[in-house]
Amino acid sequence: MRVPLSWLREYVDLPATETGRDVQAKLISAGLEVETVEQLGADVKGPLVVGQVLTIEELEGFKKPIRFCTVDVGQANGTGEPQEIVCGARNFAVGDKVVVVLPGATLPGGFSISARKTYGKVSHGMICSTDELGMGDDGTHGIIVLPPETEVGKDAIELLELVDEVLDIAVTANRGDCLSIRGVARETAIAYGLPLRDPALIDVPAPNAYGYPVQVADPFGCDRFTARTVTGLRPEARSPIWLQRRLQKVGMRPISLAVDVTNYVMMELGQPLHAYDRRLVQGTIGVRRAQEGEKLVTLDGVERKLHAEDLVITDERGPIGLAGVMGGANTEIADHTEDVENATTDVVIEAAHFNAVSIARTARRHKLLSEASRRFERGVDPQAAAAAAQRTVDLLVLLAGGTAEAGVTEVIAPSAPHTITVPADHPDKVAGVAYGRETVVRRLQEVGCDVYGQDELIVTVPSWRPDLTDPNDLAEEVIRLEGYENLPSTLPRPPAGRGLTGRQRLHRRIGRALAGAGYVEAPNYPFVGEQVFDQLGLAAEDPARRVVKLVNPLSDEEPALRTTLLPGLLGALRRNDGRGSHDLALFETGLVFHPREERRAAVHLPVDRRPTDGEIAALNAALPEQPRHAAVVLAGAREQAGWWGKGRPADWADAIEAARTIAREAGAELVVRKGQYGPWHPGRCAELIVVADGAERVVGHAGELHPRVLKALGLPERTCAMELNLDALEEAGDGVPMAPGISTFPVATQDVALVVDKPVPAAEVEAALRAGAGELLESIRLFDVYENAEQLGEGRKSLAYALRFRAPDRTLTVDEASAARDAAVALAGERTGAVLRG
Repeated sequence: MRVPLSWLREYVDLPATETGRDVQAKLISAGLEVETVEQLGADVKGPLVVGQVLTIEELEGFKKPIRFCTVDVGQANGTGEPQEIVCGARNFAVGDKVVVVLPGATLPGGFSISARKTYGKVSHGMICSTDELGMGDDGTHGIIVLPPETEVGKDAIELLELVDEVLDIAVTANRGDCLSIRGVARETAIAYGLPLRDPALIDVPAPNAYGYPVQVADPFGCDRFTARTVTGLRPEARSPIWLQRRLQKVGMRPISLAVDVTNYVMMELGQPLHAYDRRLVQGTIGVRRAQEGEKLVTLDGVERKLHAEDLVITDERGPIGLAGVMGGANTEIADHTEDVENATTDVVIEAAHFNAVSIARTARRHKLLSEASRRFERGVDPQAAAAAAQRTVDLLVLLAGGTAEAGVTEVIAPSAPHTITVPADHPDKVAGVAYGRETVVRRLQEVGCDVYGQDELIVTVPSWRPDLTDPNDLAEEVIRLEGYENLPSTLPRPPAGRGLTGRQRLHRRIGRALAGAGYVEAPNYPFVGEQVFDQLGLAAEDPARRVVKLVNPLSDEEPALRTTLLPGLLGALRRNDGRGSHDLALFETGLVFHPREERRAAVHLPVDRRPTDGEIAALNAALPEQPRHAAVVLAGAREQAGWWGKGRPADWADAIEAARTIAREAGAELVVRKGQYGPWHPGRCAELIVVADGAERVVGHAGELHPRVLKALGLPERTCAMELNLDALEEAGDGVPMAPGISTFPVATQDVALVVDKPVPAAEVEAALRAGAGELLESIRLFDVYENAEQLGEGRKSLAYALRFRAPDRTLTVDEASAARDAAVALAGERTGAVLRG
């Protein structure tokens, strides 16, 4: 919300010395997020005056139309003689009043003006457009043409209100009242302790039977509808300069008088309004839900197919507007500049209050976010509708010479004001500060609440604050107005015996271990589009394709919750690679989501007590399964080249080693075998297995990704990845990280080379050696794989292992180490057909 300081001062008597920065500091202290203070016209210097065009000479022989003008600027140039100016614009004529900048002046951006020769003539200044003066868009993109009654020679800086300060406020979703000058003025008045001149406190005539007929068929969607009629508007009437400038300063483009007035009142009071051309409205105005498939052409010229939940404004023909979002083109106000004869002279003013959720859903459904929908979905003061309609009527009568008809229509669904019962010391308990009852009552009354009671306060919430719904909201109001900066800084005292759970400690250890191994954590959003499963090459029957879809996704392109971490991580890798970071190692731990076989409706938990264990269990049973996974992706160099030697590119072995690192932190024994799954290259994919309760369970995969996947996702060549199920790994582990044992006895190392058939996995040979060696085996490591048909035979390979033996209580003899080695070799030969390499 952009708030001009000059407009704010109309409703709050701020000290003359207060600057926009001072007001910004006060509002920030009160809890509003004032992002910037824009200094309008800070570098503008005159003479900048009103002039009248006397003559126009068309210059020939140039690529674009050029005009040589003489302009009367009064005594502003010191001589009273006409000013000679060259101009290329075409939207003004002889006799028009324009804005002229004379030599010696400075325009926004530090652009100095001087007399100069151009197109064969000397131009003594410029005839200005809104862009050149930094005024914003006025819809013409041409020279500013002022009203005929404007005085020649008048200072245009003052006339156009070029010098001002504008506060840009990021209004949060719960503070819809601050999407108006009225709301910000109220907060400013409270912050400075000054009275507020509320622009909504005006005389409003009572409703009667003579107003325009209105019928509301859906009182839940529209609980208040005010209609007023103004006739006899002058077709040639234009929005005055002050009104146009205020709209431009708040970021809106002036369009026509009737539309500008409704936009002005919306910005002033926060109540969206709509003006219908009365002669185009046929019969009673109605409010109802749309019929499925009905169509409406909105003011932006787009034909929209309506949904049965859309709230629409109708006449006897059908929809004439999308309630609270945008009006229809079939009742649009006609602009006098295009067709004076058919210009709108009679209008019906609509000021209504619509259900916030309904408007928000309609706006998102049609991808049509407007200033009106932005306010309705955040909460509009229903009591301001009548005042806003009256303010609009008054301005149209004043500025367009219209006549306000005596009829006043007001359809209201009965409702009681919202009251909250709160202990007087509740804010004290929330903040840990003793405010006292008097302070609490005073602050709530400043907000607009009616407060009664002593120890137990009965608070009636003002109509413009629908976000105040419970005692904690009231406590927050007291705390923010007393100043967040005045809250004492105290450290919380956690109860003894509590801390991180074992699962949380494991996740932290895994993150530290991967970071220590050179990986960078890259958390991602848990949303995916189902097309990514085709890009990953998942089979049609793959369980990972069964997703949980969101009813109201942030993006229609990603409506589902992820079943794997890879899409997000690979997307992060692709973005970083595209920005010049080619050596990448990223990791993420997070939840994935799988729908349950049986779908259940979630129970509504109570808010007045702690839910029972059964209620919590029923809620959890309705949620999707959410196991935690860990994943890594790698590309480029794993080890950099330098004076120390050649570097090494990341490969499938690094992805497998990342899985082993995680397994060590979980205290689980990880079995690695050759596998084949989805996005991985079938010849460079490892299956990650754990043994739990005597049964093997596949917990993940690691290796190099398939070239087709790399092409589909735009990834670097030889990208590798690993993903495993942390919860399954935790179940298989002992849960207690073991410190390494340090022995005082020496190690006995025995190397053995075994020849096996090529299809035999090295993991099976290693498992057999480990089992055969017995308790004396401390570690085993595969250090060489050799293939040579001439020496080993066709279809054979040699696997060389280093076996380390150690006893905890003695130094092993050569015979003991050799016996353990022989037993290991024998069992490997029995299980895998391995023979010692001769």
